Amino acid sequence: MEHFLAFSLQDLPYVVMTLIVAFTLHEFAHAYVAYLFGDHTAKKQGRLTLSPLAHLDPFGTLLLIIAGFGWAKPVPVNRYFFKKPRLAGILVSIAGPFSNLVLAFIGLLIYYLMNNAAVDNDALYRFVTLFIQINLTLGVFNLLPFPPLDGYRVIEDLVPPSTRAKMTQYESWGIFVFLILVITPLDRIVIWPLLNGAAMFVMNIFQQILAPLI
Repeated sequence: MEHFLAFSLQDLPYVVMTLIVAFTLHEFAHAYVAYLFGDHTAKKQGRLTLSPLAHLDPFGTLLLIIAGFGWAKPVPVNRYFFKKPRLAGILVSIAGPFSNLVLAFIGLLIYYLMNNAAVDNDALYRFVTLFIQINLTLGVFNLLPFPPLDGYRVIEDLVPPSTRAKMTQYESWGIFVFLILVITPLDRIVIWPLLNGAAMFVMNIFQQILAPLI
């Protein structure tokens, strides 16, 4: 069975704990920022909460563990309630990935503090390392400019309305192409180079900020 898992059985408990935190905070961040801009849709549907039960999609979480690709329950957003739809839309979209990057930064800070304190606990180091890697990957991955990711939603709000209408018209095809890129060997040519390059860039920034602790 371990052969079919994206993570080893030994790491599975750490992965599950990390995904619960990462997915929950990601979706809560979307809901909270939408709420701040006047959209109470997510709150009315019980999504303005830090309870994992409100945000986790059982199949999406399981698939991520098995195949390395999954999802949480999307937060409902109604742009009608935004006074500045484009600005609010961008900030709502960014909020989810940004929360994961913040978690990755906190994890890296904890790692350095543990290292400086000479903590002797291999299991804890492994958990923190996975916590950093998974949150960093989720944060960067969701900022990629492909539908239905958050990065694509940002682009929708940056382009002129006429262009946005055309993007919406062909979005279903974009999702189909994206799925092909993710679940076929093409991911090694397109997705992973983008993902790894962006993750290294973000990690370098984090390390420069935390340089005094190294």
